[in-house]
Amino acid sequence: MEWKGVHHVSINVDDVGRAESFYVGVLRMAKLARPDFGFPGLWLDCGGQQIHLIQVEDHIAPKGQHFALHVRDIESSQKQLRESGIEVSDILDIPGAGRQVFLHDPAGNMIELNQPGRDR
Repeated sequence: MEWKGVHHVSINVDDVGRAESFYVGVLRMAKLARPDFGFPGLWLDCGGQQIHLIQVEDHIAPKGQHFALHVRDIESSQKQLRESGIEVSDILDIPGAGRQVFLHDPAGNMIELNQPGRDR
Protein backbone atom coordinates (compact mmCIF):
# COMPACT_ATOMS: atom_id res chain seq x y z
CA MET A 1 0.00 0.00 0.00
CA GLU A 2 1.05 3.54 -0.67
CA TRP A 3 -0.27 5.99 1.93
CA LYS A 4 -1.15 9.49 0.85
CA GLY A 5 -2.51 10.71 4.19
CA VAL A 6 -5.80 10.74 6.02
CA HIS A 7 -8.84 11.25 3.78
CA HIS A 8 -11.34 11.91 6.57
CA VAL A 9 -12.07 11.44 10.22
CA SER A 10 -15.61 10.77 11.42
CA ILE A 11 -16.64 12.49 14.67
CA ASN A 12 -19.87 11.86 16.55
CA VAL A 13 -21.78 14.89 17.84
CA ASP A 14 -25.04 15.30 19.73
CA ASP A 15 -26.36 18.20 17.62
CA VAL A 16 -25.21 18.80 14.04
CA GLY A 17 -26.56 22.38 14.05
CA ARG A 18 -24.50 23.39 17.09
CA ALA A 19 -21.50 21.55 15.68
CA GLU A 20 -21.87 23.38 12.35
CA SER A 21 -21.88 26.74 14.13
CA PHE A 22 -18.62 25.78 15.80
CA TYR A 23 -16.74 24.06 12.97
CA VAL A 24 -17.88 26.45 10.21
CA GLY A 25 -18.46 29.64 12.20
CA VAL A 26 -15.58 29.49 14.69
CA LEU A 27 -12.99 27.14 13.15
CA ARG A 28 -13.81 28.42 9.62
CA MET A 29 -13.98 25.05 7.91
CA ALA A 30 -15.80 24.85 4.59
CA LYS A 31 -18.96 22.77 4.17
CA LEU A 32 -18.87 20.05 1.54
CA ALA A 33 -21.72 18.38 -0.30
CA ARG A 34 -22.99 15.33 1.60
CA PRO A 35 -25.33 12.62 0.33
CA ASP A 36 -28.54 11.98 2.26
CA PHE A 37 -27.76 8.91 4.34
CA GLY A 38 -31.04 9.11 6.25
CA PHE A 39 -29.43 10.53 9.39
CA PRO A 40 -28.09 14.01 10.23
CA GLY A 41 -24.50 14.78 9.44
CA LEU A 42 -22.12 17.29 7.92
CA TRP A 43 -18.98 16.98 5.80
CA LEU A 44 -16.25 19.60 6.18
CA ASP A 45 -13.02 20.50 4.40
CA CYS A 46 -10.04 21.14 6.63
CA GLY A 47 -7.04 21.99 4.47
CA GLY A 48 -7.56 19.20 1.94
CA GLN A 49 -8.62 16.55 4.45
CA GLN A 50 -12.19 16.03 5.58
CA ILE A 51 -14.01 15.84 8.88
CA HIS A 52 -17.36 14.05 8.81
CA LEU A 53 -19.73 14.89 11.64
CA ILE A 54 -22.43 12.36 12.48
CA GLN A 55 -25.29 13.18 14.82
CA VAL A 56 -25.69 10.42 17.41
CA GLU A 57 -28.45 10.50 19.98
CA ASP A 58 -27.13 10.59 23.56
CA HIS A 59 -23.54 11.05 22.36
CA ILE A 60 -20.99 11.28 25.16
CA ALA A 61 -17.49 12.30 24.08
CA PRO A 62 -14.83 9.72 24.99
CA LYS A 63 -12.30 10.90 27.57
CA GLY A 64 -8.81 11.46 26.26
CA GLN A 65 -9.64 10.68 22.64
CA HIS A 66 -8.85 13.57 20.32
CA PHE A 67 -7.83 14.50 16.82
CA ALA A 68 -5.17 17.04 15.91
CA LEU A 69 -5.39 19.81 13.34
CA HIS A 70 -2.22 21.27 11.84
CA VAL A 71 -2.08 25.07 12.16
CA ARG A 72 0.55 27.49 10.87
CA ASP A 73 0.52 29.87 13.83
CA ILE A 74 -0.45 28.50 17.23
CA GLU A 75 -0.43 31.90 18.99
CA SER A 76 -2.74 33.47 16.43
CA SER A 77 -5.06 30.46 16.48
CA GLN A 78 -5.25 30.45 20.27
CA LYS A 79 -5.92 34.20 20.35
CA GLN A 80 -8.71 34.00 17.72
CA LEU A 81 -10.43 31.17 19.59
CA ARG A 82 -10.23 32.94 22.95
CA GLU A 83 -11.60 36.12 21.37
CA SER A 84 -14.52 33.98 20.12
CA GLY A 85 -15.20 32.88 23.69
CA ILE A 86 -13.76 29.39 23.28
CA GLU A 87 -11.85 27.93 26.24
CA VAL A 88 -8.39 26.95 25.00
CA SER A 89 -5.46 25.55 26.98
CA ASP A 90 -2.18 27.34 27.34
CA ILE A 91 0.41 26.55 24.68
CA LEU A 92 2.44 23.42 25.35
CA ASP A 93 5.90 23.04 23.81
CA ILE A 94 6.52 19.34 23.18
CA PRO A 95 10.10 18.53 22.12
CA GLY A 96 10.07 16.75 18.78
CA ALA A 97 6.31 17.25 18.32
CA GLY A 98 5.88 21.02 18.13
CA ARG A 99 3.54 23.37 19.94
CA GLN A 100 -0.04 22.54 20.81
CA VAL A 101 -3.22 23.69 22.50
CA PHE A 102 -6.39 21.80 23.36
CA LEU A 103 -10.08 22.72 23.23
CA HIS A 104 -13.46 21.00 23.02
CA ASP A 105 -16.24 21.23 20.46
CA PRO A 106 -19.85 21.77 21.64
CA ALA A 107 -20.35 17.98 21.89
CA GLY A 108 -17.36 17.66 24.23
CA ASN A 109 -14.96 16.15 21.67
CA MET A 110 -11.35 17.13 22.37
CA ILE A 111 -9.44 18.85 19.56
CA GLU A 112 -5.70 19.51 19.49
CA LEU A 113 -4.29 22.34 17.41
CA ASN A 114 -0.69 21.54 16.52
CA GLN A 115 2.03 23.70 15.04
CA PRO A 116 4.72 21.13 14.19
CA GLY A 117 8.36 21.88 14.93
CA ARG A 118 10.68 22.91 12.17
CA ASP A 119 11.79 19.31 11.64
CA ARG A 120 8.24 18.22 10.64
